[in-house]
Amino acid sequence: MQLVERHLIRKDDPRFAVIDSAAFASKNLYNQANYQIRQSFIHEGTYLPYADIFHRLKQHECYQALPRKVSNSILIQLHKNWVSFFEALKAYQEDPSPFTGRPKLPGYKDKEKGRNILIYDKQALGKGAFHKTGRLIPSGLPIEIATKITDWEKIAQVRIVPRLDGYMVEVVYEQEEKPAVVDSTLLAAVDLGVNVLAALTSNKPGFVPRLVSGKPIKSLNQHYNKRRAQHQSCLSHENRFTSRHLDCVTTKRNRRVDSYLHTASRRIIDRAGERGDRHTDH
Repeated sequence: MQLVERHLIRKDDPRFAVIDSAAFASKNLYNQANYQIRQSFIHEGTYLPYADIFHRLKQHECYQALPRKVSNSILIQLHKNWVSFFEALKAYQEDPSPFTGRPKLPGYKDKEKGRNILIYDKQALGKGAFHKTGRLIPSGLPIEIATKITDWEKIAQVRIVPRLDGYMVEVVYEQEEKPAVVDSTLLAAVDLGVNVLAALTSNKPGFVPRLVSGKPIKSLNQHYNKRRAQHQSCLSHENRFTSRHLDCVTTKRNRRVDSYLHTASRRIIDRAGERGDRHTDH
């Protein structure tokens, strides 16, 4: 199975500037490729798949501004977006009732503020540097990424994802699944809710049901909504939906929710595993 190790690169990090420049170049390639595809689709009724757009752009400066494998991953990402559009359009034509409107063509990223994901597969990472320092160095980026992974063979790729408060570096790696020793006659059930986030029980004799409170998340969301409304009331009418401060508040809230949910799910799994239960979700 694949797992992800995450590292947040904030705007005050020395590595931020070079990553931001590469993400801006990624946006330029994405927009240029999307322009070519849109023009062909709108005016000629022809879709340009990955291979065609690659041959059109492989000599273009926006393609060559990034390592070849990274540029290819951007074109593949755009191709997947168009495939999703065609699938949505087909579903809309068969039954438009679930949709609020006709699916739109994949759009452009903002010319100035837009940034796009960077994907470095294994061949675009420095193997020699990893064996010497234990750190990952993406091709074309003069940065080092610390990682807890010690086995090169387990590394799959590194993704650098634009975020409101910086960039999230995601190290994707393989980990062998280790099936737990279970008694097939035992079951555990998890009932999900709001005030009670999860109720865990089992048919094992003597098992004490456990409740996981959902009130901390409700409280966190209520506080966030209140702060967001107060801050938006102070913004100008033309720009009342976002600001740098609002972005930071939203990011902080999202991280807290993620942390709480990951901690709760980990404890539920450990609880079931320690007792040899097999659990199913309802």
